[in-house]
Amino acid sequence: MIRHLQQGMIAPAFRTVDLFGNPISLESYRGRKVLLAFLRFSACAVCNLRVHHFIGRYPDWQRQGIDVVAVFESPEANMRTYVGNQKAPFPLIADPKAHLYDLYGVETSEEKVHATMTDVNTKSFVTEAAAAGFALTPEEGSNFNRIPAEFLIDERGIVRLAYYSRIITDHLPLSAIDSFAAGE
Repeated sequence: MIRHLQQGMIAPAFRTVDLFGNPISLESYRGRKVLLAFLRFSACAVCNLRVHHFIGRYPDWQRQGIDVVAVFESPEANMRTYVGNQKAPFPLIADPKAHLYDLYGVETSEEKVHATMTDVNTKSFVTEAAAAGFALTPEEGSNFNRIPAEFLIDERGIVRLAYYSRIITDHLPLSAIDSFAAGE
C-alpha cells in the first residue's frame, strides 16, 4: 500500500536535476512556498494543459513568493519533445524511474484511469487541451496508469495540502493555489 503524505508532515527532501541539468533540491526552496506537481508523462495532453495553466499564473505566483516544480515520469528526451516545448519558467523534472513519485506516495491505478475514461467531464478537458495545442499522444514506455498529485509546501518545508487526484483530470483547483500563494 502506498503511503500518502498528510497535512502537517515535513515534505520529503530530495535532490535531482531539472530538464536543463540545473540542480534542484527541496531544501533550496526554504523561505518560499512551493507547488510540487507530480504529473503523468510528458506527452499527456491533460498534463501539458496543466503546465500551460501554471505558466499563465506563474508571474503572479512568483510575486507572492511561491515557486513551482513539475515532475514527469518520462525520460529527458521525451520531455524535450513534448512538455519542454512550452518553455516553462519553472523547473521540469524527468523522473522516469519514479523515485520521487514513490517518495511522495503518488499512485498508479488502472481503475482510476478507467474511471477517467468514463467520467463525463473528461471530454471537456481533452477538448480544452486540444484547443491549446496539446493532442492526445501516446508516449513510448510511459506509465499510462500514473495518477497526478500536487503538494502545497510552506516556507518551512511543511506540507500544507497533499492533493492526490481521484482520476487523471482531477487536479487541485487553481483557486486553491492562488489562495495559498496569497497567504489566505
